[in-house]
Amino acid sequence: MFKVPDHQVAGHMAGAGALGPLVDDSGHFYKPLQSDERGTNEVAFYTSFSTDTRVPDQIRKFFPVFHGTRDLEASDGSGMHPHLVLEDIISSRINPSILDIKIGSSTWYPEASEAYIIKCLKKDRETCSLTLGFRISGLQFYGSKETGFWKPDRKSVNSFTHDDVRSALRKFVSSNSPTNSDIEPDCSYASTIYGGPDGILAQLLELKLWFEDQTIFHFYSCSVMMVYDKESILKGENPNPQIKLVDFAHVMEGKGVIDHNFLGGLCSLIKFISDVVTDPNK
Repeated sequence: MFKVPDHQVAGHMAGAGALGPLVDDSGHFYKPLQSDERGTNEVAFYTSFSTDTRVPDQIRKFFPVFHGTRDLEASDGSGMHPHLVLEDIISSRINPSILDIKIGSSTWYPEASEAYIIKCLKKDRETCSLTLGFRISGLQFYGSKETGFWKPDRKSVNSFTHDDVRSALRKFVSSNSPTNSDIEPDCSYASTIYGGPDGILAQLLELKLWFEDQTIFHFYSCSVMMVYDKESILKGENPNPQIKLVDFAHVMEGKGVIDHNFLGGLCSLIKFISDVVTDPNK
């Protein structure tokens, strides 16, 4: 049985006659192909990436597993539509806290039309992309059974300042309520979620090492999704912090050149998170 995802925080969302992704009970995420070259490009990337022997096995864990494509009844009721069939990275989690972070100071790709470049550049300038090298595209933080989720609307997230981004990265790993702006985030879970050998920071650093050498692909307008289970911490269990790269409609051939746009944004994000780990009260 297909349904609209419960925990999507960014991207095109299904509902109210809109075309968006679906999930099933088998751990699959169905992303509708965009009708222009973006859909073709994303299928081509997943097909190439999944078989490219130059990609180290330890790097593949940072990408959703690709299960091909499938025609499904579209969420907007328009009939059958081709979908990417991907690993649903949220399916095993009950109340996940999620950050979707778009990487790169430039989200447009070199071969894009002038109109598209102008559109992307405008948004890059209006958000933190141009100055930080990344921006938060969406988020939801689980508070408690009583407070539920904090999930600001897209307009609010797009207006985040540098201080808002820093605050969000702190709230993501805090035990106190993210909705109360009068209370400073306590960052009490920073060492568990961000730190440690299996934490988000270690995963980002492993990914960074690959991007310092890889010249196979250039990732434009791609996001890093960070997720963990807050309730597991409260129960003394493993919260399983995890990162995944998502959104590959604008991946281009690297042609032997390092992807400095993505690498620079990734380094900036690592610096912000490292600051939370080393000085939670900053």
